[in-house]
Amino acid sequence: MPRIVTRTLALAVLAALPFTTASSALAKPAVEVAFVLDTTGSMGGLIEGAKRKIWSIATAIVDSNPDADIRMGLVAYRDIGDEYVTKKFELTTDIQDLYASLLELKARGGGDWPESVNEALDIAVNRLKWTDGEDVHRIVFLVGDAPPHMDYAQDTKYPVTLKVAKQKDIIVNAVLAGNARDTERMWRDIAQNGNGRFIPIPQDGGQVVVIETPYDDDIIILQREINETVIPYGPRALQRRTEQKTKQLSQVAAAAPAQASEMASYLNKRAKLNSEAVTGDGDLVADLNAGRTSFSAIKDDDLPAKLRAMKPEERAAEVNRQMANRKALNEKLAALVAKRDKYVAETRARAPPKASSFDRVVEDTLRAQIKR
Repeated sequence: MPRIVTRTLALAVLAALPFTTASSALAKPAVEVAFVLDTTGSMGGLIEGAKRKIWSIATAIVDSNPDADIRMGLVAYRDIGDEYVTKKFELTTDIQDLYASLLELKARGGGDWPESVNEALDIAVNRLKWTDGEDVHRIVFLVGDAPPHMDYAQDTKYPVTLKVAKQKDIIVNAVLAGNARDTERMWRDIAQNGNGRFIPIPQDGGQVVVIETPYDDDIIILQREINETVIPYGPRALQRRTEQKTKQLSQVAAAAPAQASEMASYLNKRAKLNSEAVTGDGDLVADLNAGRTSFSAIKDDDLPAKLRAMKPEERAAEVNRQMANRKALNEKLAALVAKRDKYVAETRARAPPKASSFDRVVEDTLRAQIKR
């Protein structure tokens, strides 16, 4: 049996938690998006663009459905004979973890033109853990420049997979990088039978526009202060991962301030719903605020060393202090994020992109299909 943290601490923190009713425990709406991404050598430019814009894509989902649980996943594919045929990254609410995985992807291999598209689509539709239920948007983006191998006997061919996608109410979009005619024919067929869109973009992913704003530096500073309110807890491995996530913003900011600002904007918009400062589990402040845990359920050994060293009343005071700090800081950050959003929208309106870009077509498609 787990050791119970003192009743004084439990009561002190309980007062800060939201009241939970049976209706609030009902399943929330969900938006689930999976990218099936060609990672062969010719896709290098697009993959680098996707790394820069993953946060703006995630934010587009939040803006379209702010109350929904958001899960994103990825199936990377190449072909038989390459370093790997497919790599699966499960649908997850932990967008920071998915972002870290995306950063590790490199464009390599390929060369014989057709790729293992059939296997990748089969994995996306049949092996990712899609949520059951009616109030769920399930959307796939197939992104590549080469057609599928239709000569692999072991593969489930895409027409069969798309029939299953319809049964599961999964929309399949086909994003064509480049202008290969043979790929276009199949991509159009995939989009039509997947109830999705055929979306042509330049081979390199188009001009991925990163808009810097006058508010970026202040947003990053505030998000760093919010990250200081994170209290990692749980098994040591989970605590270390949570600590690493609090450092991720600073690492991104050092290389790409506008991207770090986009990350902070996403986190702030999600914080209105779940009080998260980092995505995923492992932050005591967020999990207590959201009602995902209680002090009575936490072992002493799963508390961070700083809290374990404190007296019970000091623990309660520290947790309550960080809860209050996060709430106040997020309110300040929300005002800056609103100004940033307005600046970005006005900048885009004045200088629309000359050609479709990966991030813009994905964002526009998500907005339309989530409404649908």
